[in-house]
Amino acid sequence: MNVLVAGGAGYIGSHTVKRLKESGHNPVIYDNGERGHKAVAEILKVPAVWADLNDRATLTKTLRDHKIDVVMHFAAYAYVGESVEKPLMYYQNNVATTISVLEAMADANVNRFVFSSTCAVYGDPDKIPITEEEKKAPVSPYGRSKWMVEQILQDYGVANKQFKFAALRYFNASGCAMDGTLGEDHDPETHLIPVIFQAIAGQRPALHLFGTDYPTKDGTNVRDYIHVDDLADAHIAAMQRLTPGKPIICNLGTGNGFSNRQIIAAAEKVTGKKVPVEEKPRRPGDAIALYANPARARELLGWEAKHKDPESIIRSAWNWFSRHPNGYED
Repeated sequence: MNVLVAGGAGYIGSHTVKRLKESGHNPVIYDNGERGHKAVAEILKVPAVWADLNDRATLTKTLRDHKIDVVMHFAAYAYVGESVEKPLMYYQNNVATTISVLEAMADANVNRFVFSSTCAVYGDPDKIPITEEEKKAPVSPYGRSKWMVEQILQDYGVANKQFKFAALRYFNASGCAMDGTLGEDHDPETHLIPVIFQAIAGQRPALHLFGTDYPTKDGTNVRDYIHVDDLADAHIAAMQRLTPGKPIICNLGTGNGFSNRQIIAAAEKVTGKKVPVEEKPRRPGDAIALYANPARARELLGWEAKHKDPESIIRSAWNWFSRHPNGYED
């Protein structure tokens, strides 16, 4: 298929572009370059359009010129703290812009859509592992923006009988391309594994460990870490199974939870280096434990995460970071 990857120069989008190309599809990156990296298009040797999704004329022309069959939408702001400080920016970029994308798709007669959602739609769940039936109670504008888009997609699917969509709620994206060609490069960096590497490399004085008194085995938060290549494969599986009137909505996770201290220990084992840690009080809003029940993804997508061991995930990330300590600038 011809696939427009909105946000295709970002972390998860770029890895999906790579997997699409390897699977015999024809990806086209569409990115405004604000938080993505133009080097991705050069590395992967794929066409790219550097424009904003709100540029309706350029987007519609791109959809038509490249005869796009399906749109994958990764182009969202994704910092929880930033969303609390700048909620209107998040609703504009994550919600209003998605409406513009759907309108451009209608203009170009493109009816397949795969949406990058998040486990943040659940907020603080009552039960874990988390199933898709868990109540939707996001606690941040970021989580609410993703939940709003899911509801918009449901309504649009009712109104447009040809529209087919998937909303994939994933947990902690982590790791880097197994062959070392692509990596994780955010500014600022907030994900635990690359922050650990930055602490090891002296790019920050220490890793701040927020909360050591949680009711878990070692007192620290527990999360579900899923390799970015596994996420990419799930998006491709969803794209190939889209059906009108039958939206695909499912969690993407390994089904396993690992604590912050377990991830730190695994990173020390992989790198052979000690992680400088500074213990801090709990942060407001941090859930005790979040990990997925991935049964529905197996059922609907025939998909299961291949990388379930945190050491293998961390090894792929260290392979990238150790050679590119300054990200794509290297």
